[in-house]
Amino acid sequence: MEYVPFGNTGLTVSRVGFGGIPIQRIDAEGTAELFEKLIERGVNYIDTARGYTVSEEYIGYAVEKLGARDKLYLATKSMAATREAMEKDIETSLRNLRTDHIDLYQIHNPSMEKLDTILAPGGALEALFEAKEAGRIRHIGLTAHSAAVFERALGLDFVESIMFPYNIVETQGKELVQKCREAGKAFVAMKPLAGGAIEDGRAAMRYLLTDPFVTVVIPGMYAVSEVEENTSFGSEPLTDEEAAAIEHIRSTLTGNFCRRCNYCAPCTVGIQIPSVFLFEGYLERYGLEEWARGRYAGLAVKASECIECGLCETRCPYELPIREMLKRAAAAFGE
Repeated sequence: MEYVPFGNTGLTVSRVGFGGIPIQRIDAEGTAELFEKLIERGVNYIDTARGYTVSEEYIGYAVEKLGARDKLYLATKSMAATREAMEKDIETSLRNLRTDHIDLYQIHNPSMEKLDTILAPGGALEALFEAKEAGRIRHIGLTAHSAAVFERALGLDFVESIMFPYNIVETQGKELVQKCREAGKAFVAMKPLAGGAIEDGRAAMRYLLTDPFVTVVIPGMYAVSEVEENTSFGSEPLTDEEAAAIEHIRSTLTGNFCRRCNYCAPCTVGIQIPSVFLFEGYLERYGLEEWARGRYAGLAVKASECIECGLCETRCPYELPIREMLKRAAAAFGE
């Protein structure tokens, strides 16, 4: 396992980390077995979130059972916007993770408007600063799906790390990823397999591990075999065969894959188009039906409400058939 500085935090992390979404499919004992293998393979960066249902609890159980707290950096995140809500989420995370401190607490995927609330008086940032001063969290990060939010986060001094979807087919943040190093911030690559759309795990991981601007890659894992596979790749230059495989993936996914660049917005009726396709991916590819349906249900405007005006398709740089894709998602979710 290769280890690198985590931005300017002083932490040294494994290039391959652990994404905590899929363990919702197993149980606490299965997570403990998984973590035994993670530790054996040298993984020390663990990512989860308040929104991942039982993920924090399973991780807390596994870390305590293995006596591994001093071997791991725990990162979690909250979508709370106010000071009061963030205070509650931090307390819940500490309790679930069975620890007296969390190494990285992240603002979870805010919109530009929500970020304004977080930064304003009475916002969630006040709770994060207070918890950091008390030693209950060590560092503060931010996650995003929007390139605009990513760019804004680069200019926020308190943000020590940024997480963003980045993989073979989602490269809309490439220039921003490179700017992370200039800003002294760690970059965490989420969705390395594009939510399961990329089936060639070797190509997906090698593409990211050979990128010197990527600090840590966090594939979601719930099976020991996945840990063994994802930790078996190095950062040596790509071979000609690997480069060809990467180009093949790009060409085969072009035209039918949402990169979440958000250029399609705003939708005439208010559908959050990238979110619809994100949740559909969790439903169809991750096997997290209950979780995906719960998040889809929380959308104010459903895919079925598309009026087929087609404006989104005129803005999409990948020329996706968005109207047909929304119909497919509406059918999958039943609304």
